Amino acid sequence: MSLIAKILSPEHVLLDLDVSSKKRVFEQVGILFENSHGIARSDVFDCLFAREKLGSTGLGQGVAIPHGRAKGLKEATGAYIRLKAPIPYDSPDGKPVQSLFVLLVPDQANDLHLQVLSELAHRFSNRQLRETLLTVADAATAYRLLAEWPAHA
Repeated sequence: MSLIAKILSPEHVLLDLDVSSKKRVFEQVGILFENSHGIARSDVFDCLFAREKLGSTGLGQGVAIPHGRAKGLKEATGAYIRLKAPIPYDSPDGKPVQSLFVLLVPDQANDLHLQVLSELAHRFSNRQLRETLLTVADAATAYRLLAEWPAHA
């Protein structure tokens, strides 16, 4: 089982989220994690923005992997968000972002989050996966793609 499959649940796949900025994405993700994990939305927002201040988590090619350490979280968790329209994101290639995978890890996280980030970066480096995620019709299909995509595709 991939690390992505272990931390992503079908309920954490949001398609066509209608927001206009990174700030709004982080607010919506905060609500999602507050409702599912009981972490205060402000803590989620703050940890994601604190990481973003160190440097953009945009990978390029329309993808970003915002991540942070969340107080009170027991194990790593994630969410995949496809935006209705791309937003500016300070990515290295200057392109706006439409696909985001938000990763939250416990405050005392070990190297697991680095392994998850590596797996995500590898998956999103695949053009076929990126393009397919932008066109799938439902969250269940997007979840399956992310969870089951071959590690060496």
